[in-house]
Amino acid sequence: MNNAHLHLVVNHLPIIFPFVGIIILLIGVFTKSEVSKRNAYLIFMLGAIASIAAMATGEGAEEGVENISGVSESLIKTHEEAAELFAGFSYLLGGISLIGLLSSFKNFTFSKFFPFITLIVAVTAIYFAQKAGNTGGEIRHTEIRNGATVQNGDHDENGGENNQKGEENHED
Repeated sequence: MNNAHLHLVVNHLPIIFPFVGIIILLIGVFTKSEVSKRNAYLIFMLGAIASIAAMATGEGAEEGVENISGVSESLIKTHEEAAELFAGFSYLLGGISLIGLLSSFKNFTFSKFFPFITLIVAVTAIYFAQKAGNTGGEIRHTEIRNGATVQNGDHDENGGENNQKGEENHED
């Protein structure tokens, strides 16, 4: 497994964990379950740890793909900047979750506000996760780039099949 492959394996986890954490946190808020809230905090912290792994493998992935035909240095730079911003929010979410988890165990009075603060940071992190994920995908998936056109093989613009011999298409 090379560095680019390793990065592809770990980079989806920091994006997935906040989604799962939000669902569990909302379940905890609506059912008033401290166990669910605590589990959500743990999931957010796992997401922050996964962000560390994704960031640690990013440089090696860049070195592995920067000389591949069709890979743009500007796309890599854009992704790197988006990933750094997302990682920052992921670390913040992990830190807030740690405080929320500890305050939940100690029954501090401010612990009742932490699920809502955590939810706001988690939604913000997901916004930046989308940016990081999309810019990362654009590096190798030309079909998702802005202004990209998808060609549909042997079909003309009306959806009919193109005939290479110049013959008309007849329907039976």
